[in-house]
Amino acid sequence: MAGNNLEQGTLGRGLPFVKVGSGPPLVFAAGLTPDHKPPQGMDLRFQVMQLRSLARRRTVWWVNRRQGLHPDATMADIAGDYADAMRTLFDGPVDLMGISTGGSVALQLTADHPELVRRLVVAASGSRLGAWGKASQLRVADQVRARNVRATAREMGGMLAATPRSRAALRAMGWLMGSAFWPIDEPDDLLATIQAEDRFDLTGRLGELGVPVLVVGGDRDQYYDSGRVFVQTADRIPGARLILYPGKGHLGALSSKQLPRDVLTFLHEDALR
Repeated sequence: MAGNNLEQGTLGRGLPFVKVGSGPPLVFAAGLTPDHKPPQGMDLRFQVMQLRSLARRRTVWWVNRRQGLHPDATMADIAGDYADAMRTLFDGPVDLMGISTGGSVALQLTADHPELVRRLVVAASGSRLGAWGKASQLRVADQVRARNVRATAREMGGMLAATPRSRAALRAMGWLMGSAFWPIDEPDDLLATIQAEDRFDLTGRLGELGVPVLVVGGDRDQYYDSGRVFVQTADRIPGARLILYPGKGHLGALSSKQLPRDVLTFLHEDALR
């Protein structure tokens, strides 16, 4: 399995990374995490599991935000950390994929540092959060500041769902699991990231993107107004491709077996010509 050649460490200004697989490099910008410590134990196994299908054909560099973010860090600041690390690691442009909050980072990075990106995949993410997503993440921030672990986990769980029934189930699971689902022992980096994403809106710059882009997500993703933000994002990027998974929410799209297939097909298109 791909995990047999797993490597871990930090890059650049202290960005945690997990490297797994073989083949051309793919930088994978992580989604929102409770903290920015290097993943260990169950968290590490989860991260490797989500990379496994991609790692069969790619050397995947899973990269998170650094620890010790400034409280007022912007998405451009965060993307700049990634850009510095990529310049050190690679001699030229490489493929970039961002999921959820990592998709915001990846879009910002591509706009600000286009020379570093060959192809871009934005999964369960878009040029801005939807109205529901912004409101939910601000509620999460309020609960984190109050150190209300169960309420934090309940809010995070509910937004992952696609239907009212699954929403109720995931909210209940989050409440019951509490810190096992979403620990908040070191919340400063989480709060800084939420604030940066709350202010993030790249809609007006999407026309600048000059690399091939795939936008993919579920048409019931609450964070992005039931997929409407995905459509708007793809429409504004010259030549971008959009794939919407019917009936899928945030979690459903990211856990779909179709996602790595669509990603790899897109990344390898030029090699097939």
